[in-house]
Amino acid sequence: MDGQTTRHDDGARLDPSAFTTLLVTEAADRVSVRLHRPEVRNAIDQTMVDELHLLCTYLEAAPKILILSGTPGDPETGAKGIFASGADIAQLRERRREDALAGINSTLFDRIAKLSMPVIAALDGYALGGGAELAYAADFRIGTEALRMGNPETNLGIMAAAGATWRLRELIGEPLAKEILLAGKVLRGEECLRIGLVTELVDPADLDAAAHALADRIAAQDPLAVRVSKAVFHAPREAHPVIDTLAQSMLFESEAKFDRMQAFLDRKKK
Repeated sequence: MDGQTTRHDDGARLDPSAFTTLLVTEAADRVSVRLHRPEVRNAIDQTMVDELHLLCTYLEAAPKILILSGTPGDPETGAKGIFASGADIAQLRERRREDALAGINSTLFDRIAKLSMPVIAALDGYALGGGAELAYAADFRIGTEALRMGNPETNLGIMAAAGATWRLRELIGEPLAKEILLAGKVLRGEECLRIGLVTELVDPADLDAAAHALADRIAAQDPLAVRVSKAVFHAPREAHPVIDTLAQSMLFESEAKFDRMQAFLDRKKK
């Protein structure tokens, strides 16, 4: 966006210069967001939460693919990459019952998970605590061998309350989820790949390119079909198959369906 404000007919605006904890880049079909608090290993504080909510407001009005990443490593200095080390412990220590009941992180991560277009998390280095829960909320996760993912909250006298207790079980199954949540197990990159928590491991230098390559594949699909498919995928089991049929009936009337199918038939004639 080159620092310019983007406007839509519905009044939604996104001004990258307004963000202090996120580095935001927008293209026609995607928004790339890099968590940017490297001095504290990208710990998620209230400002970052607020800025991610602002981002969600924009993407709810102007649906696009979202790529989330952290601070890349620096081969020259030997600095390792990092996604997010968790919530800001200094702030977390001062929070009380009312703060927990407000669901500060859980509300945000649920909002990210419910964005109508897919969310891709590009993960390098630590993705712990709230950082891991943010990654669990994504539709896709790509990692590196240096990835270290887990939920050490019980060691701090609290629990992983921003989605891990149910998203992680759905993603990897109950036994291993319990080992992570109750015994503090931290998964390495190759373990994340083996159990399907990430779909691909790449070299840290190739992580951004891999995330964008996946975004390219998504962007090549019909956007409406992608949005409807994501919504139906996450519908409760009891809603199927009725919701599938209703959604398909809508897509059967879309202009893109006729255009794309005609293009397919035209290619077959050649």
